Amino acid sequence: MELDMKQLAIAVKAIAEEKNLPEETVQDVVEQALAAAYRRDYGDREQEVRVTMNLNTGDVTAFVTKDIVANVSDERFEISLKEAQVMRKNAKVGETVEVHEQVTNFGRVAAQTAKQVILQRLREAEREIVMVEYEDKIGTVITGIVGRVEGNIVRVDLGKAQGIMPKSEQIQGERYYPGQRLKVFLKDVERSFRGPQLVVSRGSTQLIEWLFRSEVPEMENGAVEIKGTAREAGVRSKIAVSSTVPGVDPIGTFVGGHGTRVNAVMSEIGEQEKIDIVAWDENITAYITNALSPTKVSKVVIDEKTNKATVTVPEDQLSIAIGKSGQNVRLASKLTGHDIDIVSETETKVDKVTEVEAEATPKATPKLKKKEQLESSLLDAIEEHGTEEK
Repeated sequence: MELDMKQLAIAVKAIAEEKNLPEETVQDVVEQALAAAYRRDYGDREQEVRVTMNLNTGDVTAFVTKDIVANVSDERFEISLKEAQVMRKNAKVGETVEVHEQVTNFGRVAAQTAKQVILQRLREAEREIVMVEYEDKIGTVITGIVGRVEGNIVRVDLGKAQGIMPKSEQIQGERYYPGQRLKVFLKDVERSFRGPQLVVSRGSTQLIEWLFRSEVPEMENGAVEIKGTAREAGVRSKIAVSSTVPGVDPIGTFVGGHGTRVNAVMSEIGEQEKIDIVAWDENITAYITNALSPTKVSKVVIDEKTNKATVTVPEDQLSIAIGKSGQNVRLASKLTGHDIDIVSETETKVDKVTEVEAEATPKATPKLKKKEQLESSLLDAIEEHGTEEK
């Protein structure tokens, strides 16, 4: 198997186009491989060799770096001063010179070596380009197609690269199958020995925010904004929104006419996940009240030192405030950044009554006297009673 230079030049252009790699990158990879092949067939592994290829003609030229010496002992690494001065008139002993050698073809082993090096270097170059391209997309939503499902990991084809979606980044209860088209949030690009690993997510809060950004044009000009998001993917989300323009209703803007905007987001993440849109407020008491929506709140007491809030609600609102498995209060806590404790008005009243009763209770009677003191007191009382009768 010999390496056909003209065919190789044509292949370089084809590979560059197919893999969407710069032609210069592919040419550089091929020239490095040919340098390795040259050392194998014509020189020594320790030689410093540079190879150039003309992609139009397929001509290959090797440049071997040699030391200029007075007496040559190894022609592979050294060249005499006289020969060096033919190539460069001002050459001196102790310097180096590049010796040009035209290459017509390579032997079978060298050709195989070049092929392996080319494939390996092209994969590395492709990975680097993928890294550069997708690093700019971290923190954005991209569309992908499910390639395959491997246990708890879903592999998503993103075009030039493949993303992995671990169990922790999936939507609870969502089913994935090959060929399924999905919108995913690109969380990170990690380097590994297999190449770049793109970590994508369907369960992140950022996905919700990006989906709303595509549905709510008012976010682009800053009229409304999302102040915070708390999410339990596949079950429920709470979003705090605000308006920077007087007269603009932030909640209505995000919900849309007849709920079109919020429904569009829900259809993308799954109808089973409910989305609560609440009004953000600078006043933490008002914010916590809003975050617990649709609960009717009677009172909020904030402990700034511990970052805790005790919220009193009517008895019939207690289960709504807490939510199924504590979901409502848990999401409200994440959204506001406060540890929320829910109590009913009945519990509060009982506590107050107990306090009042404790204050009204008379002081405890003194302890009984000792036995001798008690007997003496009884005898004194009897004597007094007898004196009165006389």
